[in-house]
Amino acid sequence: MLESLLRRRNPNASDLSGDVAAGDGAPDGGPLSIGLALSGGAARGFAHIGVLRALAAAGIRPDVITGTSIGAVVAGVYAAGYLDEFEVWARNLTRRRVFGYLDFSLAGSGLIGGERLFSRLDAGLGDVTFDDLPLRVAVVATELRTNHEIWLTRGRVADALRASCALPGIFPPSRIGGRWLMDGALVNPLPISAARALGARLVIGVNLNADNFGRGTIIQDHGPDAEDDLRREAQKRGGLRARAERLIRRKVFGTPRRPGLSTVMADAFQVLQDRITRARLAGDPPDVLISPRLSRINLFDFHRAAEVIAIGAEATEKALPAIAEAVETLTNV
Repeated sequence: MLESLLRRRNPNASDLSGDVAAGDGAPDGGPLSIGLALSGGAARGFAHIGVLRALAAAGIRPDVITGTSIGAVVAGVYAAGYLDEFEVWARNLTRRRVFGYLDFSLAGSGLIGGERLFSRLDAGLGDVTFDDLPLRVAVVATELRTNHEIWLTRGRVADALRASCALPGIFPPSRIGGRWLMDGALVNPLPISAARALGARLVIGVNLNADNFGRGTIIQDHGPDAEDDLRREAQKRGGLRARAERLIRRKVFGTPRRPGLSTVMADAFQVLQDRITRARLAGDPPDVLISPRLSRINLFDFHRAAEVIAIGAEATEKALPAIAEAVETLTNV
């Protein structure tokens, strides 16, 4: 159905949109440009691979793609034709391999240096620039100090992706064009506005943080319990040196009963990202929103790529009727 609808708009297209230049989708039989906006979400970002696979299976290939954080990474590797290799790498990740990419650093402005991880992107993308890409791409980052929302659309793609993923406190910021840049999710977790600005008439948004049932409510009465008192007494008996050693050892990794620094920062960032996304969706919603059910996936569950990819594909397949309806509506406007 989708293919027939878009072929009606552009009878000469070999697929739904792969050979169509971005346009305004005017009702004169011209091409209907399709934009795809991919949100951040750390390990949940592998769902974007499933989304792209399911869209391609339905004959849909975006003319415009925008992304923030891990969404930027998937957008960049897809546009550069590196998605197959990226998916193979993701599916082969194990807990041990993930840990091997974490070059911890206490000297810089981030807990993880990122050189081991981002060298994979450099190896795959090399010196590919935005001008080399066959479709329009924008990667969102946030400027340190000014809080400006920066759309990276020029230069090396790999550099832009690294800047968009610079989660504050986890990865150090990147310097591009005289600006220090960090994770774009601080200002625009789901860059729908960027997709429209780049010429997309039909915008499909993918929100990885929408599955928050039972989260973000208000607990009106809370206070200490007996466990807090026992822990406080144990700390007093251990002395300052013992307490310092436990703090250093558990600071990063945490324990089964107490989260570590990385988990706390990631969860706090997720709360911020979710609230900003809700506010921006209220003011500028996409034509179709795909919301994979990912609440059971931790932000650092990179070893669960196969499961996450399948969830993304499933959510997209369920959204295909809504996409078909949006296409039909816009082609008749």
